Amino acid sequence: MSAIAEETTPPEHAEQTFSLALTQDQKDIRDWVHGFAEGVMRPAAHEWDEREETPWPIIGEAAKIGLYGLDALAQFYADPSGLMLPIVNEELFWGDAGIGMAIMGTGLAVAAIFGQGTGEQIGEWMPQCFGTVDEPAVAAFCASEPDAGSDVSAIRTTARYDEAADEWILNGQKAWATNGGIAAVHVIIASVDRELGSRGHAAFVVPPQTRGLEQGTKVSKHGLRASHTADVHLDDCRVPGRCLLGGKEKLDERIARAREGGRGGRGQAAMQTFEASRPTVGAQAIGVARAAYEYALDYAREREQFGRKIIENQAIAFALADMKLEIDAARLLVWRASWMGRNAIPFENAEGSMSKLKAGEVALWATERAMHILGGNGYTREFPVERWHRDAKIYTIFEGTSEIQRLVVARAISGVQIR
Repeated sequence: MSAIAEETTPPEHAEQTFSLALTQDQKDIRDWVHGFAEGVMRPAAHEWDEREETPWPIIGEAAKIGLYGLDALAQFYADPSGLMLPIVNEELFWGDAGIGMAIMGTGLAVAAIFGQGTGEQIGEWMPQCFGTVDEPAVAAFCASEPDAGSDVSAIRTTARYDEAADEWILNGQKAWATNGGIAAVHVIIASVDRELGSRGHAAFVVPPQTRGLEQGTKVSKHGLRASHTADVHLDDCRVPGRCLLGGKEKLDERIARAREGGRGGRGQAAMQTFEASRPTVGAQAIGVARAAYEYALDYAREREQFGRKIIENQAIAFALADMKLEIDAARLLVWRASWMGRNAIPFENAEGSMSKLKAGEVALWATERAMHILGGNGYTREFPVERWHRDAKIYTIFEGTSEIQRLVVARAISGVQIR
């Protein structure tokens, strides 16, 4: 045994390159965001869930303290480990998922602009997504349609170029758009060549106050009710040529390759944005799951039945143990994918989809377990667990259903175009 120990023990001077310890900066940001979630979001969560309205006062508070805005997002993203953004999202959504989405929903449009835009477009549009501290704004990413949810290739919204005016003319209807219609900046996924399916898509910025874009029906939702969701109608909506993310030259080259039978590369606009955002969405789901787990744990320590605390019953204790295990496992998948994405390591096994799939299903399962531990109390609106359960469900649906995530993972690991 001593010989084996000598062979496997690293020299004292060997550099240790792997650590799961958070830096002091990461801890400080986490605690700062947690304080906002606990002190500002949680006390207001029930009210805004019942009102089903955008919590502008809370967005304003987040802007005033530097939590909402381009500088904040840049700081979170600048972390070379890639962990700061999921840490922030987990804490915010631990506070409340509806208000959290009202604050972070702008990020999807920002991700599209940052991922596909030119330097000039990033500089022009990203600040407008957030507005100012005195007049905060939100942005919307519009990809889904009434007949094109998981199947993004079925998008019918069209973009036609008017060369004489150097304008793009957008026509169509978008559905389930977070901040749709109330956003200062809308990012629209539209088809420039229907025959090419998703390879013929492009992303367009619709600036504030552009004629031809109107809000449609506002959606009354099961959960995330403090986050505005609505249809968006585009009726001969004209935007300047510079609003095509990436520019026309790049689009023309990509379309030409696709028509010749080549691959569309990373130009499939909707999927590129979803791929980048999935670990962050997973972190949001973990925040919801953790909120339910912590509440159920505290409840079980205090609640008495048959002369003892219910935590003393194996059925309850084991359920809580499983909840903790699943939440921590899901977080590790999210952190791995976030680190890979930040460091440009390809998701060869669909690690981004893995993280979102696991986190979303854990959130739904954990909140249901929490309701069960609370018994009848868990089913009432007097206790927050039922709201968390309603909020959790969307994480198995939006930005790719659980079935779509499994399909993506299966294709990645098999190399087979499974349908």
